[in-house]
Amino acid sequence: MKRIEIFDSTLRDGAQSEGISFSVQDKLNIVKALDNFGVHYIEAGNPGSNPKDIEFFEKVKSIELKTAVLCAFGSTRRKNVSVEDDENIKSLIQADTKVVAIFGKSWQLHIKEILKISREENLSLIYDTISYLKAKGKEVIFDAEHFFDGYKDNKEFALEVLKCAKDAGADVLCLCDTNGGMLPSQTYEITKAVKEQFKDTRIAIHCHNDTGCAVANSIMAVEGGASQVQGTFIGVGERCGNADLSVLIPNFQLKMNYECIASNLTVLTDTVREIYEISNLIAPNNKPYSGASAFAHKGGMHIDGVDKCCHSFEHIEPELVGNKRRYLMSEMSGRATVIAKLANIAPEVSKDSKEAKLILAKIKEMEHQGYQFESADASFELLVLNALGKFKPHFKLQMYKTSGEHPAPDGEMSAFALTKIEVDGKTETSASMGNGPVHALDKALRKALAIFYPQLKSVHLTDYKVRVLSGEQATGSKVRVLIENTDGKHVWTTVGVSTDIIEASWFALADAIEYYLYRKEK
Repeated sequence: MKRIEIFDSTLRDGAQSEGISFSVQDKLNIVKALDNFGVHYIEAGNPGSNPKDIEFFEKVKSIELKTAVLCAFGSTRRKNVSVEDDENIKSLIQADTKVVAIFGKSWQLHIKEILKISREENLSLIYDTISYLKAKGKEVIFDAEHFFDGYKDNKEFALEVLKCAKDAGADVLCLCDTNGGMLPSQTYEITKAVKEQFKDTRIAIHCHNDTGCAVANSIMAVEGGASQVQGTFIGVGERCGNADLSVLIPNFQLKMNYECIASNLTVLTDTVREIYEISNLIAPNNKPYSGASAFAHKGGMHIDGVDKCCHSFEHIEPELVGNKRRYLMSEMSGRATVIAKLANIAPEVSKDSKEAKLILAKIKEMEHQGYQFESADASFELLVLNALGKFKPHFKLQMYKTSGEHPAPDGEMSAFALTKIEVDGKTETSASMGNGPVHALDKALRKALAIFYPQLKSVHLTDYKVRVLSGEQATGSKVRVLIENTDGKHVWTTVGVSTDIIEASWFALADAIEYYLYRKEK
């Protein structure tokens, strides 16, 4: 198999994404996750940019990496400062990584308008920095910033910058689409031209997603001769993000016969979810390969086709990337859909059995009440288990009470909740304040249950949706509540319906906890 080096920049480029703020511990956890997955390089940040990165580079030394190599990132020396005296270069040496990524200008516009130096001085900055780092025994990756814009503006000068970096000893020449404005055909042609000029040099590609083409551009760069692909594991990054490695890696390995990682692709989905969780982001359901909907089927014709011949509607087997097939319940579902969904819950239930008829009748009854199980697989599984007499509740509600106050007495916590539950004949009463009645109720319930089930401390709510089912009764209308929870590895969704939004939320909250406890027990 041909080999592609995977260079992950989640901790540097990804950290520049709006809404992301990694703690030092977050960064250490991501390093462990990426190393376990098997990427080749982890770009860990700029050690001279802020105290957090300085602390990180000190602490990361205690982690023994199995497959990945850490890379520090920085710029060429500043103008009018010798490379030995440049504070940024000093910090790169102190970071003590085997690999250093250095970015330099390859677009005349930046040299004239931003650095305000001559072409010759720009080349001097690049040559001095790379040759100095090579003399220190570092592997050096040269990031030609804005390379594609520079190439289109002045091809000869952009190539001269690459030649300068190569002559200084750079091990890898990285072509950066810093503005993210390239299209696949352009990326292919330019990368191919560069590779023809630098036949014996490793060429890397670094794409941003401002045209929505970062993944496609990276693939076309590889077709053009690039042997290293840079990106972020879940596609986060400045502006519209970077090339998504969690999509590129399975594309390379499963579609193009490249070797990309040291581990098995079956851990892809779990790794994606882990990094989303650490980043405090919600993974999109429609994310290729690893998304919850990537192998989800709703239409009756699709489900029938998949049931008879799975690759008729699936481009790969979901298990190859650690994902799973899902059949969605909806108004488009028939008995075949229900039976297909039961395969993983109660495989003994046949299509024409009395149990199947009982479950179908229960589903229709609850859908008539306003329930929808398409996005609430956990509630559907509990419904089936209850109908078959296979489920024993882990707790029983004796009462709950909520109240709200406006304005909030402390400026934040506006609601109070009291719960009384029973577990194996023992009762527990708990109270909690919250930012609204549902938040308070959720906290009070978990507080009471944690005494009996301490493992619940790892579970937390990640999404909460309310849908008004009919507006005929105005504020007294029936509502559907969907709640998504996670334990850091798995995600599940539950549903509740009532004319009382608190009660609907209670049904969904209770199902979420019951489902978690059932799965842990199982």
